[in-house]
Amino acid sequence: MLANMGNAMNNGFLSKLAFWQTSELMGSVGVFIADNSLWACKLQQGQLAPVISQFSVPKNNWSQAFEALKSQFGRVRVQLVLSHQYYQLLQAEKPNVEPDEVTQALIWSVKDMVSEPVANIHLDYFESSFIVSSKVNVVVSSRQFLAQLASACDANGLDVAGISIEELALSHVLVNDNMAHMLVAHLPEQELLLLIVKAGEVLMQRRVRGFNHLNKATLEELKHGLADNLSLEIQRSMDYFESQLRQAPVGSISILADGDNSSLANLVGANFNQKVLAVAHDGVSNLLAQLALQELTRGEV
Repeated sequence: MLANMGNAMNNGFLSKLAFWQTSELMGSVGVFIADNSLWACKLQQGQLAPVISQFSVPKNNWSQAFEALKSQFGRVRVQLVLSHQYYQLLQAEKPNVEPDEVTQALIWSVKDMVSEPVANIHLDYFESSFIVSSKVNVVVSSRQFLAQLASACDANGLDVAGISIEELALSHVLVNDNMAHMLVAHLPEQELLLLIVKAGEVLMQRRVRGFNHLNKATLEELKHGLADNLSLEIQRSMDYFESQLRQAPVGSISILADGDNSSLANLVGANFNQKVLAVAHDGVSNLLAQLALQELTRGEV
């Protein structure tokens, strides 16, 4: 009887007196899930610039990384953006089934195009309202990996509001108007991303190999071939966008990369009639964490 009463008090009244417990979330944090690290962004009251921190993920110990995040920011709501290594983005024919059955049907449509076994596929899709096509964009990730992230957040009292990908997060860098705009984005050691967006909607995306060390390129390397090679890939993407997707030319081209971003934009700009802009940023990973936070707070402003 005493044991039962003690347990009842511990689970009820006494538990409410624990100083280390926080009943309410302490704000919102955008998190970019990069290679062996988390980049987290939070707006602090009374500060104009957001606080951005990097947390290492030792031996894929995501719980330890999110514990460090919680130690700095408290129990918060988080929006996660996955780096490209944690998902595959491809196109597939949209199954002719009921809307609530599309996701399940797509698993069997893409099973031979992805590296994940069917039982471990977590899948979602999006499509364009501007381009008439029978295909949809399919995002495939590891169910086991996403479960690890969710479990790590839950263990630390963090509320996961949503999970997004680089392409969708980066679409908000570009001008939101009725013209199509191109973003050329690069993360260190990763493939180049060419993204075309109109009115905030992704119309085309393409990954290109051969530019993994673009962020380390010297001005001389940019001048002597690298900027021209990049311009060629941009032109190829623009040609496909106009001829195959039957869209009007892009209105501008934006360059987002670590390293000498401004010089790269100037050199590429000499090859195009469109205005070529360098995206101002303090590190591409930092920016992706900021974009994750913007996604989370978009409906709150």
